[in-house]
Amino acid sequence: MNLHEYQSKEILAKYGVNIQRGFIANTVEEAEAAAKKLTEMNGNEGWVVKAQVHAGGRGKGGGVKFSPNMEKLKENAGNIIGMQLVTPQTSAEGKKVNFVLVAEDVYYPGETETKEFYVSILLDRAQGKNMIVYSTEGGMDIEHVAEVTPHLIHNEVVDPCVGLQGFQARKIAFNLGLEGAAFKDFVKFITNLYSAYVGIDASLFEINPVLKTSDNKIIAVDAKVSLDDNALFRHKDLAELRDTREEDPTDVEAGEAGLNFVKLDGDVACMVNGAGLAMATMDIIKLSGGNPANFLDVGGTADAERVQKAFGIILKDPNVKAILINIFGGIVRCDRVAQGVVDAYKAMGSLPVPLIVRLQGTNAVEAKELIDHSGLPVHSAITLEEAANKVKEVLGH
Repeated sequence: MNLHEYQSKEILAKYGVNIQRGFIANTVEEAEAAAKKLTEMNGNEGWVVKAQVHAGGRGKGGGVKFSPNMEKLKENAGNIIGMQLVTPQTSAEGKKVNFVLVAEDVYYPGETETKEFYVSILLDRAQGKNMIVYSTEGGMDIEHVAEVTPHLIHNEVVDPCVGLQGFQARKIAFNLGLEGAAFKDFVKFITNLYSAYVGIDASLFEINPVLKTSDNKIIAVDAKVSLDDNALFRHKDLAELRDTREEDPTDVEAGEAGLNFVKLDGDVACMVNGAGLAMATMDIIKLSGGNPANFLDVGGTADAERVQKAFGIILKDPNVKAILINIFGGIVRCDRVAQGVVDAYKAMGSLPVPLIVRLQGTNAVEAKELIDHSGLPVHSAITLEEAANKVKEVLGH
């Protein structure tokens, strides 16, 4: 589950990580009030208006604007709120900006230069350990840095059993070229950042940029946080931060129905029970000359209501030319699934595309007979080869 920048920063602040302060605003009037509140807090004018969407590269798309005075702030807020923001990480149509974060300007002048760094924390699955990835070249073009000058990207592997050690935090600060007060502040910063990562069961932290201010403070200017969905039962408060407006409506609908759904760009939809069988089914579709249109796992329950809901989600994709149901009857009997398919089909009246049903396992024979005698235009199969041939047949290959 992804979080907005302002939500991510609020979490970091609770763990003692220095952040660029700010307030969210849904209207120009709220943005003006937020700017005045920040001025009261730090005594400075100058604010940054940031679009709050689940996508990186907001600055490149015009979703981050500096505002040196109140008039410019109102202009920027008015332009960004409600815009369709297109970035390198969005689709061509972009994402609608529902609200903005009005943040303080932390790039104030001083005797020493400011410097931007890149820091992220994620799980290295190959090693079964956490990894801190960092670079002296922070900012909007970190992807370019990784591609052109990969030697500027460093990493530090952290054993989750012992946590981030002091020597590791100091090593990172040293590799970033820090010294004096900035060195000490960064050691505290990265230590608290790692504690936050572990404390909320995150799957990704990305802070870009981490800023060394002109007075040698270390601040998270931006923050991207992704949470591990499987750990949300331990964090009810964090689960409530979900913004479904930022997600695909079909994915949201599938989740509410208890279906595991991933949309793909093919023409043959599949409905299965179990992730392994889903992968095998997609292979069957590919081998038969089609392309999978989705990954849809109905789980251990495949009654008429759930099957009908799955049909509805699948048929929202105009590219679907056929549907393949591939169920292994273990926890749930095949004849019960078959009855659910028949009932769902009748409840919907008809389907605009051919339907192939392959049921194997407990009561598979009874299930095939039930479908064959239902009077519905359903193609039934027993083996994987039969299912593949049926897909070829309906696609005209």
